Amino acid sequence: QVQLVESGGGLVQAGGSLTLSCAASGVTFTRYAMAWFRQAPGKEREFVAATSQRHGTTLYADSVKGRFTISRDSAKMTVTLQMNSLKPEATAIYYCAAAGTIIMAQLRSTSGYSYWGLGTQVTVSS
Repeated sequence: QVQLVESGGGLVQAGGSLTLSCAASGVTFTRYAMAWFRQAPGKEREFVAATSQRHGTTLYADSVKGRFTISRDSAKMTVTLQMNSLKPEATAIYYCAAAGTIIMAQLRSTSGYSYWGLGTQVTVSS
């Protein structure tokens, strides 16, 4: 049974940093693309960052490029999102997602992912 568990959310001031982690179980980790999405109150879930399954290619939303870094540790079966220079608009629930079969064109889409964690709250105060 696939399980994704996020951790590391919290309250931080604008300009600060947070590191989110997602621990995966029940998957052959190296065969899964992993991603982070976020959903703010009243808004749709949006793509933040992803790392592909084979070569670890990374993709970022334009709004976070240069400030957020996604990485994966196959030995620990975790994916991490390092978030720097946080802005108040980053306030949202952050979700970890996994996909066993996905093409590059789908990496930014929620519909490409089969498994989701329950999310972790990130709040950035101004």
